[in-house]
Amino acid sequence: QVHVVESGGGLVQPGGSLRLSCVASGIIRSINAMGWYRQAPGKQRESVVVITNAGSTIYADSVKGRFTISNDSAKNTVYLQMNSLKPEDTAVYYCQMIVVLSTNYKFFEGWGQGTLVTVSS
Repeated sequence: QVHVVESGGGLVQPGGSLRLSCVASGIIRSINAMGWYRQAPGKQRESVVVITNAGSTIYADSVKGRFTISNDSAKNTVYLQMNSLKPEDTAVYYCQMIVVLSTNYKFFEGWGQGTLVTVSS
C-alpha cells in the first residue's frame, strides 16, 4: 500500500554534514505527520525530530541547532539535514510517515528500512 524509503546515509568525519532523504509512495492522499528516529547499537530507538499533525516541529535536545527537518509535500518527501555531526550521532536512522490513504481516507503508519550513519575519523 505505502512504501517508505530512506537514503543518504554513510560515513562522515566528526564535524561533517549529511542529508538524509525519505520518500513515501503508494496510495497516499496526504501526509499527516512525519519524523526521523534513530537507533544506536545496543540502545533503544529514539526520536530525533518530528513534525506533528498540528504542524509543530519537535527536536530532541541532543540535535537542536545541528539538525534540520524539511519536507516537500508535493513529492511526499522529507529531509534531515545533519550538521556538526558527532560520533554519538552514529546510528541507523529511520523515517516515519503517517499518511492518509487515498482509497479509504484512513491513517497508515509507514516506516522505512533505515539508513546507517557512521560518524568517525
